[in-house]
Amino acid sequence: MKAPSAAQPPSPVRALAEPSPAARPARPGPRSGSGSATDGVHGGACVCGVGRASRARRAAVWLAATGLLAVGATGCVTVHGERALVPSVQRADAAEALERFVRLTNEANTRLDPSVNTQAETGALGAIDGAGIKARHVGSPAGNPGYKPLVLTDSRFVIPRQRGWPKWFVVDTADNRDKDRWLLVFTRDSVAEQWRASYLLVVAPGAEPRFATDAKGYAEPVPVTGSGLLVQPGGLGPAYAAYLQRGDAGSPDFAAGPDTTALRTQRRTQYAPTPQVVTQFADSGADPVRYPPVALRLSDGGALVFFTTQHIMKQTVAKGPVRVQDPTVNALLTGTPSRSVTLTYVSEQVVTVPSATTSGGKVAFVDRIAGLVSATGQ
Repeated sequence: MKAPSAAQPPSPVRALAEPSPAARPARPGPRSGSGSATDGVHGGACVCGVGRASRARRAAVWLAATGLLAVGATGCVTVHGERALVPSVQRADAAEALERFVRLTNEANTRLDPSVNTQAETGALGAIDGAGIKARHVGSPAGNPGYKPLVLTDSRFVIPRQRGWPKWFVVDTADNRDKDRWLLVFTRDSVAEQWRASYLLVVAPGAEPRFATDAKGYAEPVPVTGSGLLVQPGGLGPAYAAYLQRGDAGSPDFAAGPDTTALRTQRRTQYAPTPQVVTQFADSGADPVRYPPVALRLSDGGALVFFTTQHIMKQTVAKGPVRVQDPTVNALLTGTPSRSVTLTYVSEQVVTVPSATTSGGKVAFVDRIAGLVSATGQ
């Protein structure tokens, strides 16, 4: 997908910013080659590349939570979530968290109020959506009364057993935007916090990943280190950043595709330096405390991993001033763009990572959503 202009000096300066999901054309659905945009919940989010499904088969059994404890007649039992291995959430609480998420998402997008969105989302999803809502509020301070409320149906809960914090679970759900399904990761750092969504994956019906389960039907969380995977979940962000900067010399573990080889080619060609404009990129793994990766074991021994990266794009013109035309960039812009504009993106990725023992295995992208979170003129 070709990106529209973001900053406009005497000659066009192009940026990676793309239309919001509501405005962008239908993107190919995973595996099927057709699908629609996921407009609404991540208003203002941008997609770099197109969505693809993993090659995993449809899950044979989706998980439902069971009771944390069977309480005897003699009294209550206290389980310390920081030490005991327990389900991360009870199914009723997971359903309540999802209902709360939908309610707050609809309120945030109707009022265009980023503060409401922070109650529903956190992590990469929260950063992307929060910036998008903030930008749209600048253009529509009275809100968006024409917003189509989000409705989620046929929701299934993928619940791991965990020890310690943060705790998280996954919801596989249908939405009223298109025929694709969403996988939402919900997380919280303590019992005193509300559950908030931190990641989003879009897949075609029938392409949902097949998770490994234990004897009681719970999903298996994968640790950020010592996972037995080709690349540790905690190392995926830095590895992907290194790949974008130096290709296989930075990291040889990524499969070719729109978010790897094609993205590097785009940077070399679409953003090649000219006498009028020079574009520079910097990539990094995101702060693991603010944006912790989440991984679930797949039935083939690999894992589905959600992780976050940060990408900076600086465009400098030979002769200013820079004229910023993209409304999203303008809404988030601070400083005076005399000669350059620096754009900062947060990107959430979902990949399949094979076991370290898989011969010739590569990290494969399932979906990637990137959104502009700040812009600075200099």
